[in-house]
Amino acid sequence: HVQLVESGGGPVQAGGSLRLSCAASGYTYSASCMGWFRQAPGKEREGVAVIDSDGSTSYADSVKGRFTISRDNGQNTMYTSYLQMNNLKPEDTAMYYCAAADNLGTQDLSQTMEWVREGDWGQGTQVTVS
Repeated sequence: HVQLVESGGGPVQAGGSLRLSCAASGYTYSASCMGWFRQAPGKEREGVAVIDSDGSTSYADSVKGRFTISRDNGQNTMYTSYLQMNNLKPEDTAMYYCAAADNLGTQDLSQTMEWVREGDWGQGTQVTVS
């Protein structure tokens, strides 16, 4: 049974930092590409950052230089993805979702609908920047 659980969201002042975590369980191998997406009220879900199993990454232009994605392939069927968010801005306010997909890669950061179709998703964690 595959499960992704996000944590680490909350309220923060502009200029502050948060670190989101995504615990992925139930995978039999670490080949999945893991990504972070966000959706603000009234807006479409968008890709924020993606990291492949080999450590290669891609970022949305709006977060480059401020956000860093990483992953820990852990042991057995447990994997963790992190999103370190620095210099947060009010426009970063959104529900942040973690996703994992086997047949997508860093070049698919903007292909949100492909991630929705092909990937596994967590329930999200709210980030509010004021």
